[in-house]
Amino acid sequence: MNVPQTLLKPGHALRTLALYARSRGIPTTLAALAGAALLTVWVAGRPDAYLDPYLRVPLVALAPLLASAVIGVSLHTYTRDLDDTAVRPWWPRRLAHLLVLSALAAALLALAVPGQSQVFGAAAMVRNTLGAVGLTATAAVLLGARLSWMPTTLYFGAVYLSASSPRVSNATVLAWFMQPGPQRAAWAAGLALFVIGTALCAARGARPEGPRA
Repeated sequence: MNVPQTLLKPGHALRTLALYARSRGIPTTLAALAGAALLTVWVAGRPDAYLDPYLRVPLVALAPLLASAVIGVSLHTYTRDLDDTAVRPWWPRRLAHLLVLSALAAALLALAVPGQSQVFGAAAMVRNTLGAVGLTATAAVLLGARLSWMPTTLYFGAVYLSASSPRVSNATVLAWFMQPGPQRAAWAAGLALFVIGTALCAARGARPEGPRA
């Protein structure tokens, strides 16, 4: 089989990657993730949050929510019709897109929370980031990338505001992102959401938006 010479050039893959990144707004996404990490460093570094890890519960819930919203919006594409008719399948690129950004967001936010890593620190931040991204990716498939943040925000907000209820606070699977880092059931819920959402989004892509949606 004859392969076009342009595909064999070393710089072709880099140009293709750069084009993909620009079309999905990846530079803006990376800047937003860096900003979220810096804000997390500032909030987590306050003396009260450092001494009492339970004061970080809002932080380990809101920071992953922000990161997942940014990643969800980056799933939008202006050329969905062209993507659907491409010779090469797009699911590997969508999968890599989600995995790379999710890993980067989880790492940045985990490193932004010093001390007490086993309570409401790095472990909880990684779990919550992955679970939030999974929820947002699923919403992107169902509603579109631009609205993908909404179901995750509503779910996180409803559970957080109901956390004072013993039924909600003791429901580890329902309130998984409100649990301490080592909770196995909470990890199982977060990872399940991430795997399902990533698989769906990689296979289907974000729902087309606009007149043809």
